[in-house]
Amino acid sequence: MAMIADNLQQVHRRLARACEAAARPVESVTLLVVSKTFGPVAVREAFAAGERRFGENYVQEGVDKIAALADLRPQLEWHLIGPLQSNKTRLVAEQFDWVHTVDRLKLAQRLNDQRPATAAPLQVCLQVNISGEASKSGLAPGEVAAVAQAIAALPRLRLRGLMAIPEPAPTFEAQRAPHRALRELQFALNAQGLALDTLSIGMSADLEAAVAEGATLVRVGSAIFGARPAGVTPAG
Repeated sequence: MAMIADNLQQVHRRLARACEAAARPVESVTLLVVSKTFGPVAVREAFAAGERRFGENYVQEGVDKIAALADLRPQLEWHLIGPLQSNKTRLVAEQFDWVHTVDRLKLAQRLNDQRPATAAPLQVCLQVNISGEASKSGLAPGEVAAVAQAIAALPRLRLRGLMAIPEPAPTFEAQRAPHRALRELQFALNAQGLALDTLSIGMSADLEAAVAEGATLVRVGSAIFGARPAGVTPAG
């Protein structure tokens, strides 16, 4: 337990330094604790250290963890940050609070239709393939505006912003470039009347570059929990 709490302190200090370097208030950036492949016990330890927002890559693993931590549910915010297939949208619409990986209108329509009427609107980000990698999911930047406008009209969803996983880059300035492109895309969408307030960018390796370019939500896992367990392949 001490290890996770100590690691969280280090990550928060790193975030504070990145915000100071970017002349941004530290409260303008939120830490999302990526708990994929780590069990409920680890999440409880992070919760005890003050964390409330957790990200999962695999739908079924996330749903199982949400159930195992049902006693904490009112205090936790669960984010899906991994790929979402159409056959898993009902689970996500019913169980999660946020989805970062919406990359097509059909997916958003299913989430909207399956979101319980008694639940708060599902918070969503559009995943953008900002580096143009053939192996990556996400909308091309030129496709984003039309999809965003259509999703903004869906009543059971709330479009919050954009998410990206840029390709690795060797220098700080090279890391900044794709994050800057995503921020400029957000500004362009806001100018079209969309109220987007979230940039979900930055992980352990490029956290400082993301904060420098306006990240509002950074996704950190291994720096908190350590290396992922060997041989773990969760269903999802």
